[in-house]
Amino acid sequence: MGRTAGILGAVNGGLALAHPTRQGHIHTWVRRNGAATALMAGLIAVVVGGSAAATADGGLGTGNGLGGAYVAMLVGLIAITLGWLARSRSRSRSRSRSRRTE
Repeated sequence: MGRTAGILGAVNGGLALAHPTRQGHIHTWVRRNGAATALMAGLIAVVVGGSAAATADGGLGTGNGLGGAYVAMLVGLIAITLGWLARSRSRSRSRSRSRRTE
């Protein structure tokens, strides 16, 4: 579950950071909500991956999911970074637009 949330967050963050110019329901949704979704999905992935890593009994290669937990935390951090960058970029663009209208 953690890896899935992390991957979805990373994809949403990447799409929000790329600012798709196409029209359509999905692209409009990504422009509006992609950064927030990436931040939340990344946070979920880091928390789930961290709890799985903390409760794993064996080391890497023992079948206890420790490698998957590490992957979930890494992809979650990537999703958080992309969401944060997309959110800060959208804020700076909205500030420059408001300055132009004054």
